[in-house]
Amino acid sequence: MADAPPTGGPPAERPPTKGPLTHGRILNIAVPVVLANITVPLLGLVDTGVVGQMGEAAPIGAVGIGAIILTGLYWIFGFLRMGTTGFAAQARGAGDRAETAAILIRALGIAALGGLLIIALQAPLFALGFWLSPASAEVEALARSYMAIRVWSAPFLIATYAITGWLVAAERTRAILVIQLVMNGINIVLDLVFVLGFGWGGQGVAIATVAAEVTGCVLGLWYCRAGLGRADLADRARLLDPAKLRRFASVNADIMVRSLLLQSIFMSFLFFGARYGDTRLAANQILLQFLAFTAHAMDGFAFAVEALVGRALGAADRPAFRRASVMVSLWGAGIGVLLAGVFLTFGGAIIDMMTTAPDVRLAAREYLIFMALTPFLSAAPFMLDGIFIGATRTRDMRNMMAVSTMIYFAAALALMPLAGNTGLWIALLISFAARGATLGLKYPALERSI
Repeated sequence: MADAPPTGGPPAERPPTKGPLTHGRILNIAVPVVLANITVPLLGLVDTGVVGQMGEAAPIGAVGIGAIILTGLYWIFGFLRMGTTGFAAQARGAGDRAETAAILIRALGIAALGGLLIIALQAPLFALGFWLSPASAEVEALARSYMAIRVWSAPFLIATYAITGWLVAAERTRAILVIQLVMNGINIVLDLVFVLGFGWGGQGVAIATVAAEVTGCVLGLWYCRAGLGRADLADRARLLDPAKLRRFASVNADIMVRSLLLQSIFMSFLFFGARYGDTRLAANQILLQFLAFTAHAMDGFAFAVEALVGRALGAADRPAFRRASVMVSLWGAGIGVLLAGVFLTFGGAIIDMMTTAPDVRLAAREYLIFMALTPFLSAAPFMLDGIFIGATRTRDMRNMMAVSTMIYFAAALALMPLAGNTGLWIALLISFAARGATLGLKYPALERSI
């Protein structure tokens, strides 16, 4: 028997789940995300390589610094991906199709406003970016030219964050893979045409990126057309419900604070490492690329658990919530153990491919054991982050991240005087363990609340 209809909406539908939870279903969500993530570094390599064919250093630096500044600005709105996933998954679990569509409309509205705000404030924002990352007059002039073009895709790229989160909640991650492949394909082809063919340099790279990001957004909206078709745009009471808007804002603010705290750990790790000389700084930077690879692999399963636990919570189905949490976490732990073994076995060869400097190779090998432990220790925080995002219990995420950050800084300040860069690596490992332990302590209460 259907539940009573929510005010102003259709009856809730049962069953809310999308078939039984199996390992195959988990992989169907996770694997496309992993594949999509793998394509991301490829585009940066192509952008740099194409501009590098011009035979000048300034355009390479301009595209690099311009992309970093814009990525930093757009990253502010990265919360839209995670917040949208949690809310949409819960609405799907509750069988509320109208609210599922309304969530996407609200997120797209925030994306449009955010993108237009960046365009309107581009002059002071760019000035702040160059103040933080100073460059030569030639590089800054070329970078400003690049950014003045690329900034016009801001509303479209930020909207893609929301679309991605909504598609994750719908367990349609193959669509995300297609969007990423189409965006990268268009970008690469137009890079070749505009830069090598027409000789437009950094401006050509910017135009290619804008075309790709606009296309990706349009394609994403096409994939969401069924959900958008259920949205009653005239139902302003639903779309602009103050309580739901406040809840959406609160959850996304928590995610933003949590992300800033996490970034403070990684940024301070690099800053602290710089005091031990250029060789160890370079070694740390190389080993952090292993961590980036780990994140790409873990993200797929974190996305999966977000969708599955959100759907279970929306259905008020505690056994399904527990089953999703346990099954996906087992996959995360397995990936962590596998990557740890790969890094231990092949890490030396990978380091040799990334640098030819003998002293950097030796230093990186010295700390490889710590990097090999990272995938194993990071599995728990990755999976628990996904669980709490799917459940939109982001206050716990924020608070436990704050505790873990304090533990990391306390460990770093205590261990670095005793063990130098080794102490810094131990502190980083402690931060992963602290994130997993603190959120793990909150999990039983979360499960009981369903």
